[in-house]
Amino acid sequence: MRRQIGFHMQKNRKSQTGMSLVETMVALGLLLVVAAGVLSLGGIALATTENQGHLAARTAEYAQDKMEQLLALRYIDGNTDTTVFPSVVNIGVGTGLAVGGSLNPNAPLAGYSDYLDTFGNVVGAGANWEYIRVWQVTENATQTLKTVSVLSRVRAGVGQPQLLPQSTIVAQKSLPF
Repeated sequence: MRRQIGFHMQKNRKSQTGMSLVETMVALGLLLVVAAGVLSLGGIALATTENQGHLAARTAEYAQDKMEQLLALRYIDGNTDTTVFPSVVNIGVGTGLAVGGSLNPNAPLAGYSDYLDTFGNVVGAGANWEYIRVWQVTENATQTLKTVSVLSRVRAGVGQPQLLPQSTIVAQKSLPF
């Protein structure tokens, strides 16, 4: 009797050993579907990191650079051309801290906008620019406080972003300074 039981167990064990080619292909197919899903998430993560990480940080940096350039001017300065770097006094061309400008990068105003290349160097409007900076200067009723706003936006993001990364910085400058 023992012999027959042992023989039966050995026969069942042989039929259960190893995997068939069909089972292996099914397992690989499932692995492929899961891997494709994970890879698509990786592409989305890459585009999001580039747009909201790298490009957004650069727009904030460039807006801060422009704000520092504008706040270095005297309160009554209305002739310094800040569309170039370093700023130069250019009577009739420069706007300095004169009231005006706009924060609309789609309709930049002359004297209140400039363009930067990939490395942050000022370039002309028709050149290969990557970032646009626009600014606006307003003054309170008593003419003792100016509000300076700077908006910096990237020209194009990675993939098809709905909103291009941009940064806005606002500061105030008082009359004695």
